[in-house]
Amino acid sequence: MEVNNSRIRVGRIIFFILTILFTLCIFVQFYLGGKAIFEYPVYWSKHIKFVHLFGFNLPVLMLIFAILGSLPRWAYWQLSGIFLSIYLMYFTANIRSVLPWVGSIHPVVGILLFVLSFLLLSKSWKLIFRKNL
Repeated sequence: MEVNNSRIRVGRIIFFILTILFTLCIFVQFYLGGKAIFEYPVYWSKHIKFVHLFGFNLPVLMLIFAILGSLPRWAYWQLSGIFLSIYLMYFTANIRSVLPWVGSIHPVVGILLFVLSFLLLSKSWKLIFRKNL
């Protein structure tokens, strides 16, 4: 039983760390997009390359550690929302040539993605550390 409890605890802590990293990456994406708009357009390539580093990779790892940490059902629903938002981010960024108005939804979905990741971070913090307070 002790091994199972330590597995759950470690899985939840790693999930929490990955959620912090994902939320920070979303923030950096906003920063790079802003630099590309307001400072120098070369930052678009950095914005595009950076998302390929964490876009689906971190949420997949988060899902694995959510399973290992036996997280509650809300975590899986919020991860599903994150996966859907990431898909919408790629969709709105790449459909501009066919439907130009859809591209303007890209930053709105980005805000939704940041809010979802921050809520997941907040809830996982409470789940892990509320007993120790």
